[in-house]
Amino acid sequence: MSKNYEIDNVDLKILNILMEDAKIPYTEVAKKVFVSGGTVHVRMKKLEEMGVVSGTTLKMDYSKLGYDVTCFMGIYLEKSSLYDNVVTQLKEIPEVVKIHYTTGNYSIFLKIHCKDTKHLRDVLHDKIQHVDGIERTETFISLEESLNRHLQF
Repeated sequence: MSKNYEIDNVDLKILNILMEDAKIPYTEVAKKVFVSGGTVHVRMKKLEEMGVVSGTTLKMDYSKLGYDVTCFMGIYLEKSSLYDNVVTQLKEIPEVVKIHYTTGNYSIFLKIHCKDTKHLRDVLHDKIQHVDGIERTETFISLEESLNRHLQF
């Protein structure tokens, strides 16, 4: 692939369609964008090689699987130099689904899914509070997710 490949409006249209439904066949995407299926395939391959696209994911409704509590957690580190070590330990906790290195009050901001508040308490007490390098945490329980979308181009 050429290092000078530039993303154009056709690429952006393809991405917009696939962000809505990643399972749609390339032939259907091609019809919507007015190009051939081969063009969609080649362009997606280039976008993958560029690192713009990596794999596909499923949208999950965790509450239908018994995970009724979603929360966010701000983490204060003892020292910012402990970030890498703390993240390595947090990645081992299955309930932690997102980890962000942030500016502001918190060094790290997490997203966590739990079955109920007792499960959340157990995760906090038995897992997160045992991570070396965490000074303290603040937890925010989400009452409702009103929007979850990709950027539209």
